[in-house]
Amino acid sequence: MRILIAAAGSRGDVDPYTGLGAALRRAGHEVALAAPDPFAPLVRRAGLEFRALPARPEARGDVAGRRGLMRSAAAFVTGLARGFADVVDDGTDLLVLSTTTAPLGWHLAEAAGIPSLDTHLQPTTPTGDFPPVVGGTRSLGRLGNRAAGRVGLRVADRLYTEAVAGLRRDLGLPPLGPAAARRRREAAGLEVLHGFSEHVVPRPADWRAGLEVVGNWWPYLDPEARLPADLEDFLTAGPRPVFVGFGSMAGGDGRRLTELTLRALRRAGLRGVLQAGSAGLDAAGDDVLTVGEVPHALLFPRVAAVVHHAGAGTSAAALRAGVPSVPVPVAADQPFWAARLAALGAAPRPVPYAALTAERLADALGRAVGDPGHARAAATVARHLAAEDAVPRTVRTIEHLAAHAGR
Repeated sequence: MRILIAAAGSRGDVDPYTGLGAALRRAGHEVALAAPDPFAPLVRRAGLEFRALPARPEARGDVAGRRGLMRSAAAFVTGLARGFADVVDDGTDLLVLSTTTAPLGWHLAEAAGIPSLDTHLQPTTPTGDFPPVVGGTRSLGRLGNRAAGRVGLRVADRLYTEAVAGLRRDLGLPPLGPAAARRRREAAGLEVLHGFSEHVVPRPADWRAGLEVVGNWWPYLDPEARLPADLEDFLTAGPRPVFVGFGSMAGGDGRRLTELTLRALRRAGLRGVLQAGSAGLDAAGDDVLTVGEVPHALLFPRVAAVVHHAGAGTSAAALRAGVPSVPVPVAADQPFWAARLAALGAAPRPVPYAALTAERLADALGRAVGDPGHARAAATVARHLAAEDAVPRTVRTIEHLAAHAGR
C-alpha cells in the first residue's frame, strides 16, 4: 500500500510522523511524508520519501499577542494551500493527515477518491472535561468548555475558508466550506487517532466513538545516533545540567533570553545546556554549553530538568525521560500542555513567557530540581509511557481503513 503522510508547522508538528512513517515502512508499506522543505533531512533519515509542502515552518505563535498569532496562522494556511494538491500522485492509496493539514487534505482525498485518516497531536474536539487547547487554561464548566471548544473550531474554520475555496476550485470540486466538510466527517463517524497518552490527557468521557487516544508517536531515532562529542564531554564533566530551549518560538529574542537564562542558572547554582533554536540562544563557559538540534530521546534522560516552551512534542519528550520540566509557554497550545505538566506534578507552576525574568526562572528551577516530588511524578508518567506503544494500534487502524476501502 502506498501511504502519504502530510504534516506541517514547526518541527514538533512534523517529527512524530517520521517515527510513524518508519513503522509503516517496516510493516511493508511504501511511505512518503509531505512536509515543508527544511524537514527533508528528518524525513529522509527515517528512510521515507520526501515531498515538499509549500509552507514555511516558522513559529505560528507571536509573542506580541493573540492578534499576531491569528495573522501568522492565516498566512501559514494560505501558504500551505498553494500547490498542496501536487504532493498527491495517482498511486496514493491513503492519506494520513495532521491537525494542520487535515482541513485541506480532506478535499484532496475526495478528489482522488481515496480514504484519509486524521492523526492529531492535540485534543481538538470540543469537550466538557477541559477548555479548548488554544483557549486558555481556566475551566468554564462543562457547558462553557464545550461552547468555547465550538467557538475555537469556528475560528479555525475561518482561517481555512479562503484556502479551501481555492483548493476546491483547482480540484474541480463543488463549493464546500471548512465547517461543512468537518460536519460531514463527524456525521460519518470517521475515526480520528490522537497521538498523546491517556496518562497525560485522559480521553474525554463525552467524546463520540471513533475518537481514540492511542499514545505518542515518537520521532524516528537512528539506532546508531550518538550525542556530539563536546556535549558528551560536558555532560560527564560535572553534575547533571539543566536543558534550556524554546524550539521554534521567540525568534530574534536570543540575546535577552541568553542573558536571562545565564543569570537564572547561576542564581540557582546549576549548569546548563542551551539549545540555540529559533531564538538564537548562545553562550559558552565552564558551566554552560550551546548546542544545535540533538535528539531529545538521548539528551533528556541525562539532565536534571528541562526548561522549554511546552510544545506537545517537547513536553512528551521530557515526560518520557522521567525528568521535571520548567514550562515557559508562549502561545497556541503551549499553555494547555504546561498546565498538564503541572497538574501531573512533573513541573512547578508554569512561567508564562511574557512574564519571564531571571528571578522567576531561577525560582522555578530551584523548585523543579530541589523538590524530589517533581522527579518522582515525572518518573511515574515515564513508566506509563514506556508501557504504551501507539504504533501497532495505528498501523492496524490504517491497514483496516485501507482494506475497508478496497485498497
